[in-house]
Amino acid sequence: MADAIIDLRSDTVTRPTPAMRAAMAAAEVGDDVFDDDPTVHRLQERVADLLGKEAGLFVPSGTMSNQIAVKLHAGPGDELLMDADCHIYNYEVGAPAALSGVTCRCIEGTYGIIDAAQLEGKCRPINEHLVVTKAVCLENTHNRGGGKVYPLDKIAAIHRWARQHQLGMHLDGARLWNAIVATGTPAREWAKYFDTVSVCFSKGLGAPVGSLLAGPKDWIAKARRIRKMLGGGMRQAGVLAAAALYALDHHLDRLADDHRRARLIAAAIRDTPGLTLDPPEVETNLIWFNIGPELGTSFDVAAVLQRHGILIHTSGPRRARACTHLDVSQAQAERVADVIRTALKPRSVGQVV
Repeated sequence: MADAIIDLRSDTVTRPTPAMRAAMAAAEVGDDVFDDDPTVHRLQERVADLLGKEAGLFVPSGTMSNQIAVKLHAGPGDELLMDADCHIYNYEVGAPAALSGVTCRCIEGTYGIIDAAQLEGKCRPINEHLVVTKAVCLENTHNRGGGKVYPLDKIAAIHRWARQHQLGMHLDGARLWNAIVATGTPAREWAKYFDTVSVCFSKGLGAPVGSLLAGPKDWIAKARRIRKMLGGGMRQAGVLAAAALYALDHHLDRLADDHRRARLIAAAIRDTPGLTLDPPEVETNLIWFNIGPELGTSFDVAAVLQRHGILIHTSGPRRARACTHLDVSQAQAERVADVIRTALKPRSVGQVV
């Protein structure tokens, strides 16, 4: 067993650095429900400006941020269009239906990417028997799509189609920071095609808590009320906002290191019989791969790696994910690659060393 666990389950497992903890301890705070926390104000104004939006709202989680956006875009009896593998549909506990009475019409994308042509005919005609189509939701980067960066030209084409049909646009940008660093395309260039944008600070940026929803000023005023309804009103939230501000200052550009380390690990997976990268190219910090029968199941592979001090996420018997982040060093990534190449050897069907 390695001396220290290398946790590749998610980029949410990071711990605040000592410097981030110091920034949190020194944060100037107020009562954010009364809208007088100065550090929260700074974060909201800064991120709204980065995204080219009028206003922003700090919330506890990406799920809450997305679900506030759902309520802003649609109501009971309405419908949203989205990719079948997206986070809003798969990992938010059916919240569009449960919290807003909104249905999701899912479209099969390619690693989470849908084309504008796939949306043709998907906007419901006005008819008393039918739901009302209200908005398109996209995810960038796409988790279940293997960390794919959504091509900007495809977003622009979907935006044109949506506007032709008078539909809104929402971006689940939980890992938008990764897309920004991977492409060099500024945040506001991605965001300009969307009415609302959600970004997360507790994934690649390494803050302990928090997401932000950005959009028009009047929409964000409504969003504050919805946040309160959902139980997301926080008091001295500047302690958490300070962590997010520190992360923006110190942890954004270094996402490129995560991407390089992910490709290093991916190369080892590509070299190992019985493992197949899916998608075959790793663009950011997420590595999804399939396990062949000669290596048993994903649970068998995870157990072998765990014996070597490495944790991965299993998603069914034949699929797994590894994720690089702030707390995975270059040396640790190299160790993971070495263990994959040497320890994952088929002894017989269903067994690995």
